[in-house]
Amino acid sequence: MAGRSLRGIKGEDALKAFVRAGGVMRSGKGSHANIKLPSGQLITVPRTGELKIGLLSAAVSKAGLASEAFAKLL
Repeated sequence: MAGRSLRGIKGEDALKAFVRAGGVMRSGKGSHANIKLPSGQLITVPRTGELKIGLLSAAVSKAGLASEAFAKLL
């Protein structure tokens, strides 16, 4: 059930949600952007296109968020 809430999310939307969670946008290479979280973790996410479920769920867990909490930040 948690994976269903993470389907069909675009990279830009995910980046905005990580910034709402307290992250700071950093520059990345090419079409990727980095988010530095308050915990010191660095998350790299592509800006363009829909994110694959595995990449997004790994980024959400690395950020220390539950998928439901992340979905509310969208």
